[in-house]
Amino acid sequence: MEIERKFLTKSVPFAWEEYPSYQISQCYISTLPTIRLRQMDTQYILTIKGKGHMAKEELELLLTEEEYMHLKQKAETPVLEKVRYQIPIENGLIAELDIYKGRLQGLMTTEVEFFSVAEAKAFVPPAWFGKEITEDVRYKNTHLAKYGIPD
Repeated sequence: MEIERKFLTKSVPFAWEEYPSYQISQCYISTLPTIRLRQMDTQYILTIKGKGHMAKEELELLLTEEEYMHLKQKAETPVLEKVRYQIPIENGLIAELDIYKGRLQGLMTTEVEFFSVAEAKAFVPPAWFGKEITEDVRYKNTHLAKYGIPD
């Protein structure tokens, strides 16, 4: 089960580049149901996601580079690229700051994963996180990959 909240971040009041990061390239074989292909640095992952906003089932399978390249040919969306920074915050949580590249240049989002729905609901985000977009379908990566940055 993946339990997370997502925020539209406008600015970050510190040097996020100093935190550990991953280069992410992803596309979708299907957006309904959600079947994602992701390259994260040198790791290749196939992910199947259930329905939902804050909480949804998620199944991940590691792939070889060859399997990834074969499946990538079947993608129904363009590739989405971003750099993900891992920023420690309160209570042992990690803020995942995504800085998008390419046609999504200028977009920044921040996500936090939780162990329970109760923990997610009780979380008070720092002001720099920005507006919550957890339930705004326009900011789901499937939508961003298909349609770009919302107006």
